Amino acid sequence: MSTTRTFESIIIIFNPNSTGDAPKLAADLQAKLARLLPYPADVTLQPTAHAGHAIELARDAASSGQNVLVISVSGDGGYNEAVNGVMQANNPNAVCAVMAAGNANDHRRTTGTQPLEEAISEGTVRHIDLLRIRTGDNADAQYAHSYIGFGLTPVMAIDLEKGSKGALKEMVSVMRTFSKFKPFEIRQSDGKRRKFDSLVFANIAEMAKYATLSEADSHPADGKFEVITFAHRAKWRVLLSAMKATTQGLGDQPSVSSYRFTTLKPIPYQIDGEVKSVDAKTPVTIESAPAALATLG
Repeated sequence: MSTTRTFESIIIIFNPNSTGDAPKLAADLQAKLARLLPYPADVTLQPTAHAGHAIELARDAASSGQNVLVISVSGDGGYNEAVNGVMQANNPNAVCAVMAAGNANDHRRTTGTQPLEEAISEGTVRHIDLLRIRTGDNADAQYAHSYIGFGLTPVMAIDLEKGSKGALKEMVSVMRTFSKFKPFEIRQSDGKRRKFDSLVFANIAEMAKYATLSEADSHPADGKFEVITFAHRAKWRVLLSAMKATTQGLGDQPSVSSYRFTTLKPIPYQIDGEVKSVDAKTPVTIESAPAALATLG
């Protein structure tokens, strides 16, 4: 279900030190909106000053109570910050959207329907689900627009951040990490301990530019998410599964509305490209937040 909206305020958040083209894309979008919008609106550029600043900027913008549109010109990680800021504001009139910039934006690539400036001008707003994760009994919720991954996904991301950019160097870095990788063990909600190489909760069907996680009838507004598991196995079998994901896809995966487990040791996880960690003996709850985010594009 979609509605047509106009906006009093449009805030375009971007990283001015981006290695990509975020500053130029943000300025170009501001200029296009000045020409295309059929109504007056305050369109403001908001550069970030430090890591996590996009959360603050998005929260402050969405807390105004106005019909506000928060745009993140970024990759998946930057958009994750904007989404979490908007969710913290708890403003039902706030809309959040993304313009792809930086290294990768799996969310925009898999869910985009039309050029962003056209969608804003037309004002057709739709609602999509988010993934909500809590790590600990009284922890505040964090939200993911696309995926949350434990195991190989965050470990490789950490190593890539330490290394240099470039396809060949990235490949060497990934292979080095993979050769040293060890599985992780959790206690599931039924009390059984299980060992995994990878555990991914996905709100979209693709990630990492090329990997097709699921061919189920998934949709980011169906109240469910897919669970993609790689139980611990020989490394050559993990490599085969990874190759299958990038060539023909992993096939249908189970869809659920919630998933719970308890960590046994400290483990990292990746949430929309951002790497975080959870302590040992911590309950983890991942749920679908149905139709939680108003968006367009």
